[in-house]
Amino acid sequence: MYIPKHFEVTDREEMVSFIEANGFGQLISLVDGTLFSTHIPFILSEDRSKMIGHVAKQNPQWKSIDGQTALITLEGPHDYVSPSWYSTPNLPPTWNYQAIHIYGQSSTIHDTKKLKVLVHSLADKYESSFDEPWQPSYDEAMLTGIVGIELVITDIQCKYKLSQNRTEKDRKLVVGKLEELGSNKLAQAMKDRE
Repeated sequence: MYIPKHFEVTDREEMVSFIEANGFGQLISLVDGTLFSTHIPFILSEDRSKMIGHVAKQNPQWKSIDGQTALITLEGPHDYVSPSWYSTPNLPPTWNYQAIHIYGQSSTIHDTKKLKVLVHSLADKYESSFDEPWQPSYDEAMLTGIVGIELVITDIQCKYKLSQNRTEKDRKLVVGKLEELGSNKLAQAMKDRE
């Protein structure tokens, strides 16, 4: 990923927080010599060394992913930024966003006990905010219809393009317009980087 210095995030804890908050992304690898992408939720392992998710057994991506260097991309809040929002609007339009690319060696998981732990971990994470979280009560034979994907992390690249290359006045103008438009998460991300 192209990352100008003023948009680069290198703090490991910041990257881990971003991953934990934005776990839905794309698994990208080669299938028959062509780039292939699947959109799935991921969890970061407790020791922070692996990204784990699963795909449907009918999805061809798992059949050739073992041993590949794969890429997971996650994104946070993002939105269009109009030149008219700046104090001097003679600039091109742009897009503010947060993104992370996670590279690693991939392998598949077929053991149903490990798949059950994976499914329950994902459910626990995403059900935790509900007043009445779902309690596992499915036929475990259904686990044979999925394949786990594990990516041992070799590199993480993180970019927050949040108008850091603009003046403080322009950044405040952009935040104000984003809030007016209801893009509050992106506006807050910009405020957090001040």
